[in-house]
Amino acid sequence: MESNIIQSREDQIKELANLMIESADGVDIVGNGKDIVREAPGVTISHEFADSIYLRRMDLKKDNLVVGAVHKHLHIWFLLEGHVTIAKKQGVEDYQAPCYVVSTPGDQRVIFANEDSIFVNIHKNPSNTKDIDIIEKNTVAMNQEEFKEYIKNQK
Repeated sequence: MESNIIQSREDQIKELANLMIESADGVDIVGNGKDIVREAPGVTISHEFADSIYLRRMDLKKDNLVVGAVHKHLHIWFLLEGHVTIAKKQGVEDYQAPCYVVSTPGDQRVIFANEDSIFVNIHKNPSNTKDIDIIEKNTVAMNQEEFKEYIKNQK
Protein backbone atom coordinates (compact mmCIF):
# COMPACT_ATOMS: atom_id res chain seq x y z
CA MET A 1 0.00 0.00 0.00
CA GLU A 2 2.85 2.40 0.81
CA SER A 3 4.30 1.95 -2.69
CA ASN A 4 0.88 2.88 -4.14
CA ILE A 5 0.83 6.07 -2.05
CA ILE A 6 4.37 6.95 -3.14
CA GLN A 7 3.49 6.29 -6.80
CA SER A 8 0.35 8.41 -6.42
CA ARG A 9 2.34 11.35 -5.01
CA GLU A 10 4.95 10.93 -7.75
CA ASP A 11 2.13 11.04 -10.33
CA GLN A 12 0.64 14.15 -8.66
CA ILE A 13 4.00 15.93 -8.83
CA LYS A 14 4.30 14.98 -12.51
CA GLU A 15 0.77 16.28 -13.17
CA LEU A 16 1.55 19.56 -11.38
CA ALA A 17 4.77 19.98 -13.36
CA ASN A 18 2.94 19.29 -16.64
CA LEU A 19 0.15 21.72 -15.73
CA MET A 20 2.68 24.43 -14.92
CA ILE A 21 4.55 23.79 -18.19
CA GLU A 22 1.29 24.02 -20.17
CA SER A 23 0.40 27.26 -18.33
CA ALA A 24 3.85 28.85 -18.60
CA ASP A 25 3.61 32.44 -19.72
CA GLY A 26 7.22 33.47 -19.05
CA VAL A 27 6.13 35.89 -16.33
CA ASP A 28 4.02 34.28 -13.61
CA ILE A 29 4.93 30.71 -14.56
CA VAL A 30 8.35 29.99 -16.04
CA GLY A 31 9.72 26.75 -17.49
CA ASN A 32 9.43 24.35 -20.40
CA GLY A 33 10.10 20.99 -18.74
CA LYS A 34 13.22 20.47 -20.85
CA ASP A 35 15.64 22.94 -19.26
CA ILE A 36 16.44 23.92 -15.67
CA VAL A 37 15.04 27.37 -14.91
CA ARG A 38 17.94 29.58 -13.90
CA GLU A 39 16.07 32.86 -13.66
CA ALA A 40 12.48 33.67 -12.74
CA PRO A 41 10.54 36.41 -10.97
CA GLY A 42 10.76 35.80 -7.22
CA VAL A 43 13.49 33.18 -7.61
CA THR A 44 17.21 33.97 -7.70
CA ILE A 45 19.76 31.22 -8.36
CA SER A 46 23.47 31.54 -7.59
CA HIS A 47 26.39 29.13 -7.64
CA GLU A 48 29.51 28.59 -5.53
CA PHE A 49 32.33 26.11 -5.92
CA ALA A 50 34.83 24.46 -3.58
CA ASP A 51 37.15 21.50 -4.07
CA SER A 52 34.91 18.75 -5.57
CA ILE A 53 31.76 20.56 -4.35
CA TYR A 54 29.04 22.49 -6.13
CA LEU A 55 26.66 24.69 -4.13
CA ARG A 56 23.40 25.87 -5.69
CA ARG A 57 21.64 28.63 -3.77
CA MET A 58 18.03 29.49 -4.45
CA ASP A 59 16.54 32.62 -2.90
CA LEU A 60 12.76 32.30 -2.90
CA LYS A 61 10.42 35.20 -2.31
CA LYS A 62 7.31 34.53 -0.25
CA ASP A 63 4.44 32.77 -2.08
CA ASN A 64 6.62 31.38 -4.89
CA LEU A 65 6.30 27.74 -5.93
CA VAL A 66 9.11 25.75 -7.52
CA VAL A 67 8.89 22.29 -9.06
CA GLY A 68 12.45 20.99 -8.97
CA ALA A 69 14.21 18.50 -11.18
CA VAL A 70 14.78 14.88 -10.11
CA HIS A 71 18.03 14.49 -8.21
CA LYS A 72 20.34 11.71 -9.40
CA HIS A 73 22.56 11.43 -6.31
CA LEU A 74 22.50 11.45 -2.55
CA HIS A 75 23.15 15.03 -1.42
CA ILE A 76 22.36 17.47 1.37
CA TRP A 77 20.20 20.55 1.24
CA PHE A 78 19.98 23.35 3.79
CA LEU A 79 17.28 25.86 4.57
CA LEU A 80 19.32 28.82 5.82
CA GLU A 81 16.50 31.33 6.21
CA GLY A 82 12.75 31.21 6.05
CA HIS A 83 9.96 28.67 6.09
CA VAL A 84 9.04 26.34 3.23
CA THR A 85 6.56 23.54 2.63
CA ILE A 86 7.94 20.70 0.53
CA ALA A 87 5.98 17.97 -1.21
CA LYS A 88 7.76 14.91 -2.57
CA LYS A 89 6.79 11.31 -3.18
CA GLN A 90 7.32 10.44 0.50
CA GLY A 91 4.92 13.14 1.73
CA VAL A 92 4.53 16.82 2.58
CA GLU A 93 6.54 18.54 5.30
CA ASP A 94 7.12 22.03 6.66
CA TYR A 95 10.68 23.18 7.28
CA GLN A 96 11.73 26.16 9.36
CA ALA A 97 15.25 27.56 9.07
CA PRO A 98 17.83 26.69 10.06
CA CYS A 99 17.73 23.02 9.11
CA TYR A 100 19.25 20.47 6.76
CA VAL A 101 18.04 17.25 5.13
CA VAL A 102 19.76 14.36 3.37
CA SER A 103 18.09 13.97 -0.02
CA THR A 104 18.00 10.59 -1.73
CA PRO A 105 18.36 9.78 -5.43
CA GLY A 106 15.05 10.08 -7.26
CA ASP A 107 13.77 12.90 -5.06
CA GLN A 108 11.79 15.58 -6.83
CA ARG A 109 10.56 18.41 -4.67
CA VAL A 110 7.73 20.90 -4.98
CA ILE A 111 8.80 23.82 -2.79
CA PHE A 112 6.43 26.54 -1.61
CA ALA A 113 7.93 29.56 0.15
CA ASN A 114 5.73 30.48 3.13
CA GLU A 115 8.09 33.41 3.67
CA ASP A 116 11.24 34.71 1.99
CA SER A 117 13.65 31.77 2.14
CA ILE A 118 17.19 30.73 1.25
CA PHE A 119 17.46 27.12 0.07
CA VAL A 120 20.88 25.55 -0.66
CA ASN A 121 21.77 22.24 -2.32
CA ILE A 122 25.27 20.79 -1.91
CA HIS A 123 26.34 18.39 -4.69
CA LYS A 124 29.50 16.47 -5.44
CA ASN A 125 31.52 17.89 -8.31
CA PRO A 126 34.47 15.51 -8.76
CA SER A 127 35.69 17.13 -11.99
CA ASN A 128 35.63 20.61 -10.39
CA THR A 129 33.87 21.97 -13.46
CA LYS A 130 32.24 25.36 -13.24
CA ASP A 131 30.14 24.70 -16.36
CA ILE A 132 26.55 24.76 -15.04
CA ASP A 133 25.26 22.81 -18.06
CA ILE A 134 27.62 19.94 -17.26
CA ILE A 135 26.86 20.09 -13.54
CA GLU A 136 23.10 19.99 -14.15
CA LYS A 137 23.48 17.05 -16.55
CA ASN A 138 25.46 15.19 -13.87
CA THR A 139 23.18 16.00 -10.92
CA VAL A 140 19.58 16.04 -12.14
CA ALA A 141 17.08 14.54 -14.56
CA MET A 142 14.17 16.60 -15.86
CA ASN A 143 11.55 13.99 -14.94
CA GLN A 144 11.13 10.53 -13.41
CA GLU A 145 11.29 8.78 -16.79
CA GLU A 146 14.66 10.37 -17.52
CA PHE A 147 15.84 9.44 -14.01
CA LYS A 148 14.78 5.80 -14.45
CA GLU A 149 16.67 5.67 -17.76
CA TYR A 150 19.74 7.13 -16.01
CA ILE A 151 19.54 4.42 -13.29
CA LYS A 152 19.11 1.70 -15.92
CA ASN A 153 22.24 2.90 -17.76
CA GLN A 154 24.29 2.91 -14.53
CA LYS A 155 23.99 -0.87 -14.17
